[in-house]
Amino acid sequence: MAVSIVQTLEEIEEVHRAKPRGGHPLWVALMEGALNKGQVQEFLRQFSVIPLYNHLYHGRLYVNCPDPIWRQRLAEVCYEEATGRLFADGVPHYQLYLRIGEAMGIPTKEMYDTEFGVGAIAFRAYFEYICSKSFLEGVSAHMLGAEAQVPGVSGKVGRALMKRFGLSEHDVAFYTVHDDADKEHKEIGQELLEQFAKTDEELRLVVRTVRDMVDVSYLLYDDIYRRVQSVKGT
Repeated sequence: MAVSIVQTLEEIEEVHRAKPRGGHPLWVALMEGALNKGQVQEFLRQFSVIPLYNHLYHGRLYVNCPDPIWRQRLAEVCYEEATGRLFADGVPHYQLYLRIGEAMGIPTKEMYDTEFGVGAIAFRAYFEYICSKSFLEGVSAHMLGAEAQVPGVSGKVGRALMKRFGLSEHDVAFYTVHDDADKEHKEIGQELLEQFAKTDEELRLVVRTVRDMVDVSYLLYDDIYRRVQSVKGT
C-alpha cells in the first residue's frame, strides 16, 4: 500500500504523543516549579548543548539544502538564531540563553565551561550527524522532530521560573521567544514532505528519523533529570 503524506504526518504526531517533551519528568518538574535553584542551574548548564551550539545544527542544514528557496528560509532561521532580529528584538538566541543563566546565578564563562554529561554528549553527536546527512533526514530531525516538541512547553517553563525565583519577563525571554519561533517551524511539515519526500521509502525514512530524534532527546532528558535529582538544596 502506498504511503501518503497525511498518513506520514499522523504517524509523526503519534511519535510525539508517545513521548512528548511536556510529559517527561524533567519538563514536568520545570513547568511545575518543583526544582530548586541548584537543580535549575544544572538543567541550564546541561541543556546549553542546544542553544549555545545551534550553529552546529542549523548551519549543516543550510549547507546541505538542495533547493535555493528553502536555503533562503533556512538562512532566515540561522539569521534569527544569530541576531534575534525576527522574533527577539535584536538579541541573538544564545544571548537570551546566557541571560537566563545569569539571572539564575550562572556567569557566562561558567556556562561555556560546562562539563557535559553523557546525555548531552550523545545528543550533540547524533544531532550533528543527522543534520550533516541527507537534507531530508536533517530537516526532518530538526524541524519535525526536535523543534516540534517545544511549543506549549517553553512558555510554561518561563512562567514557572518567574513565579518560583522572582525572575522578570526580560530574564525568561528565551522561553517566550521559542514558544513562537518553533511553532512556525513545526507547521512546515506538509510542505516539506510534498517537496522532498517523493517515494514511500522516503516517507518511511522521515517517520523513522523523527522517532530517532525524539528517542535521543529523551535520552538527554533522562540524563539531565538524573543529574538534577542528585543536586541537594531547597
